[in-house]
Amino acid sequence: MNAETLHLRYSSSSSFNTRSHSSINEFQFENMEMEDDNKITDMKKRPPSEFGDSGWLSNTFFMRLTARDVFGVVKNHPIPCIFATTLFFFMGVEYTLHMVPSSSPPFDLGFVATRSLHRLLDSKPALNTVLAGLNTGFVGMQMVYIVWAFLIEGRPRATIATLFMFTCRGILGYSTQLPLPEDFLGSGADFPVGNVSFFLFYSGHVAASVIASLDMKRMQRWKLSYLFDTLNVLQTVRLLSTRGHYTIDLAVGVGAGILFDSLSGKYEEKRKKELLAGSPDGSTNGAFHNSKLHENGEYSSVSAD
Repeated sequence: MNAETLHLRYSSSSSFNTRSHSSINEFQFENMEMEDDNKITDMKKRPPSEFGDSGWLSNTFFMRLTARDVFGVVKNHPIPCIFATTLFFFMGVEYTLHMVPSSSPPFDLGFVATRSLHRLLDSKPALNTVLAGLNTGFVGMQMVYIVWAFLIEGRPRATIATLFMFTCRGILGYSTQLPLPEDFLGSGADFPVGNVSFFLFYSGHVAASVIASLDMKRMQRWKLSYLFDTLNVLQTVRLLSTRGHYTIDLAVGVGAGILFDSLSGKYEEKRKKELLAGSPDGSTNGAFHNSKLHENGEYSSVSAD
């Protein structure tokens, strides 16, 4: 093998190695570009919290809000925004309010609003007795409807809610016994009849009326439910006028009626599921029934399952 042949082979090998190395470099460069592209793509997809220089705050909800998001909250959720405004308003009222001294009677805005009605009833005891009797009749209507729904129609939800409500009222009423308002106008015709003692917090009159009205709405007895709601408003005005309840008693009474009606419904559904799961024949064994109204106006109790 002469020098010229070796030189040709070496040149060919060098050229091949150079081309191979160039091809490898080009392939590696293309891979680097693809990886860089993937990194850029990942950078767009990944949340800011994955980048070390952004900090944990960058992944919080409020840091991602835009002006459009903020205006969207105000537009689509006006009621919570109003509540947020009233929160700050009443914080200002609460922290700057002069508290009622222990030697003074409680301040009640409902008493202030019904001052003229209170003077009228105070000057006319007979009118006060008549209104008390009418209110007692309304309480009787509530009880009759609630018991009717259970015993006649086979729907225990309103009855269970009423039992829940009065039990809780007894516990809270005894736990914190509020003083009777100084200008209380009692009547022997008022419920409970006979001028007996009673718990002020909270109003069972109002709560039972709400429970009955909600049951009527479930049964689509709209006119009767609206009648009960109207009578409940009149009852509230009378109780404030006679100083039979504080405003807070009546307001919590509304909330208690809604709360215990909801809890009663949850209890009823839970017990149905438990009874059905433990029953070999797939029935509630008469524990829960629904009612069905026939064309002749009579109710027939049918199994809930």
